[in-house]
Amino acid sequence: MSEVEDKEKQVALMRLALEQAVEALQRMEVPIGCVIVKDGKVIASGSNKTNASGNATRHAEMEAIDKLLFQWQQAGLTQKQVADNFCSCELFVTCEPCIMCAAALSILGIKKVFYGCGNDRFGGCGSVLPIHSVGCGPCGDSLLPDYKTQSIQCAGGILADEAVALLRGFYEHGNPNAPKPHRPLRTNDATIESL
Repeated sequence: MSEVEDKEKQVALMRLALEQAVEALQRMEVPIGCVIVKDGKVIASGSNKTNASGNATRHAEMEAIDKLLFQWQQAGLTQKQVADNFCSCELFVTCEPCIMCAAALSILGIKKVFYGCGNDRFGGCGSVLPIHSVGCGPCGDSLLPDYKTQSIQCAGGILADEAVALLRGFYEHGNPNAPKPHRPLRTNDATIESL
């Protein structure tokens, strides 16, 4: 595959992640979405569900990972087979994975991560911490004794402007589920509906 074809495929897959982010926005969730790809085929997708679940760990990446784990466990795959499968997967996510998600991806051994915009507050792929290059240390290694946490190839900036626009639209309105006190919500603007 040529470099141009590779870039076009990356953009197409990021557009699928953006569709997941729009679905999250329509549910008044932080608009981040992702897809997991194996052998060029999307095998799982996810979007933030932290507000709906009341669980701050339900990020898009965790939602997609849990879907895959469930599918593979239902199929009777062993822990080693599951680990081997993750090692051949790529993840496309609209915003740089946070430190928690980057650590999970490192422990699972995801092959590559492609993201839209950077995450200057919580980024685990270099913006705040370099989890993508150093792993998460001995704690991660002890979870899967046969596999060491490993570095993840990361590439950012794919459709970053679109990802930022979704996030900006959400935060301009305010998060209705943010802890109190928070800034007032804007309810008379149709920005969210138009996205």
